[in-house]
Amino acid sequence: MRNWAGNVSYAAAEVAHPTSVGDVQRIVAQARRVRAVGTGHSFNRIADTTGTLLSASRLPRVVDVDSEARTVRVSAGLRYGDIGHVLRNEGLALPNTGSLPHISIAGAVATATHGSGAGNRILSSGVRSLTLVTATGDLVTADRESRPDDFDGWLVALGRLGVVVELVLDLVPDFEVAQTVVEDVDEGLLAEELTSVLASAYGVSVFADWRGGRATQVWVKEQVGRDGGWDGAPLWGGRAADGPRHPIPGMPVEHATVQMGQAGPWNERLPHFRLDFMPSSGDELQSEFWVAARHASDAWTALSGLRDRIAPVLQILEVRAIAADPCWLSPTRGEPTVAFHLTWVSDADAVRAAVTALESELTVFDVRPHWGKVFVTTPARLAELYPRLPDFRRLVAELDPAAKLGNELVDGWLGLD
Repeated sequence: MRNWAGNVSYAAAEVAHPTSVGDVQRIVAQARRVRAVGTGHSFNRIADTTGTLLSASRLPRVVDVDSEARTVRVSAGLRYGDIGHVLRNEGLALPNTGSLPHISIAGAVATATHGSGAGNRILSSGVRSLTLVTATGDLVTADRESRPDDFDGWLVALGRLGVVVELVLDLVPDFEVAQTVVEDVDEGLLAEELTSVLASAYGVSVFADWRGGRATQVWVKEQVGRDGGWDGAPLWGGRAADGPRHPIPGMPVEHATVQMGQAGPWNERLPHFRLDFMPSSGDELQSEFWVAARHASDAWTALSGLRDRIAPVLQILEVRAIAADPCWLSPTRGEPTVAFHLTWVSDADAVRAAVTALESELTVFDVRPHWGKVFVTTPARLAELYPRLPDFRRLVAELDPAAKLGNELVDGWLGLD
């Protein structure tokens, strides 16, 4: 079994596809080592194990909406794209989604996956409660009321506390979004005003093609009717695109979500890609690096200085803003953040060399990597970047004292090996 990108062949002795929560409990209780895998959209070995690789994809489908409480209870293996239309039928919405509707909800929560927007937090922050199977096979539900002191450690847990089987997500009233692509943006102006550009609409992504294929673009996703929202200006020295675009030059535009300012459902505009098509390029590796928003322009300038080193292996650079959140292992570290996402060509050695240079250049900004992507940050540096790591280790010791749910990579990151 391989991950979505094909760069990881899982070393699991067996792959299990349980069809009930009881099956999950039995498998976990009996396993020597076990890890959960979602839709396989991580680009490193975060989900790997030498024991049992457990997929939640065949668990019974649960989408239970509580309109009064504005929550939805979902089974962990569902993808974000699987629940949008159900929520809309109830007049409700998620506040935000990732750029891919293809990713599993539990996997996104475990790795601090996010969408775009200076006012939007990581997807993990929208979890009201989660139910998981612990290393002993017990079923445990955690929420902020029952675990007020450590619930923020249960979110972005890297699969280390148990196998998540259900989650309850917070919802907001249904809304529509209009998406506009602004191209030929003035890169010098962008470098000076990056944080204001990223905060100019409900969701904003800056795309830079440093391979020479096209000029910089700003993808604007505005909530229809929002007070003070983007109204077609400014254009940052550029112009509105005269037709649909794909984030990666040369890829089919029909794979991307509807643009040209045409209003539509939130679940069909907030992602960059349509659920029924291949997201991104499909033949790629990915990295993502987060810095405090106050460093955004300086980090952009530093990264731009590496473009000759980066360009030969880069397909596209995307920059997004993320609001602060309290999760212990969130790369926001509790403050407004800007994330630099790099879609690379599928050449592991060349990408690793580029990532090494990039991380070295951005170290001065306390750069943090996305847990599910390609990075070279050392465990010693991660310990410096995440002051709540000792607290998380204590949580792991409480729930998994025999280290059944770990693997060499994750336990190395966390200082558990």
